Amino acid sequence: MNATTIIVLIIIGLIVYAIYDMRKKKPENGQANEKQRQNGDQSGSQIGGKRRRKGGYGKWIGGGLGWAFGGPIGAIIGFSLGSMFEGVGSGQFAYKGTPRGDFAMSLLVLSAAVMKADQKVLRSELEYVKSFFYRQFGETEGTRLILMLKEILAQNINVPEVSQQIGQFMDDSSKLQLVHFLFGIAAADGHYHPEEVAVIEQACGYMGVSHADYLSIHAMFVKDPHWAYDVLEITKDATDAEVKKSYRDLAKRHHPDKVAHLGEDIKKAATEKFQKINAAYEEIKKKRGIS
Repeated sequence: MNATTIIVLIIIGLIVYAIYDMRKKKPENGQANEKQRQNGDQSGSQIGGKRRRKGGYGKWIGGGLGWAFGGPIGAIIGFSLGSMFEGVGSGQFAYKGTPRGDFAMSLLVLSAAVMKADQKVLRSELEYVKSFFYRQFGETEGTRLILMLKEILAQNINVPEVSQQIGQFMDDSSKLQLVHFLFGIAAADGHYHPEEVAVIEQACGYMGVSHADYLSIHAMFVKDPHWAYDVLEITKDATDAEVKKSYRDLAKRHHPDKVAHLGEDIKKAATEKFQKINAAYEEIKKKRGIS
């Protein structure tokens, strides 16, 4: 079941709950109304108390529905939607699913995990994520996704469970692009914090991304004297023929067309990743004098 379907089911469940809750609170007869007027502040206090108690239910209903239909990611998204639903008394918040919904939800949850890894969420990180979602989904939908991200940041995220779910349902090219975005978030403040990099490495392991692929994308952001070889997933001892073969294999696997189904903006980002692979190959060619 995809993310769009899960979110629709969660919202329907929350709306049903809200309607039931309002009907339950509706006075049964005129005597109830009169009693409320007579008791005044006391009754108002009780009603206020009921509203506060309601605050916990929407979150757990959303989380429960999310888990039932979408596993750990569904539970996190459902809990977040439940919190947002409670935050708008009219219940007018609605998420409009897109064909790229699964990728967006996975990115939201793992972005939150990376941002929280060093026990602090920086404004630069939020701005990076906000900029991406604005470009990809437009300002209106991007704003809603950022609101959801802020709710997710308040939750405990089980990275192994979430990553395993992503690994089961996401294609390899999309997973590699997801990892590329996560490194971009980790580098948003100009520094790479060991805790954030460790979360990305852990997520890669549970998603089924090979360690060589992890190191390749890592080297695109954290450059050392051997960065070009790391990007091409080879060592300095590799022959010229092995260099060329590795480049061809990576160029095929990371080609932007592989993620075209996720949208033009993600395809453009994949093009930037593809260019880094080309740059690494050109660097090695230059050093070795390969024609």
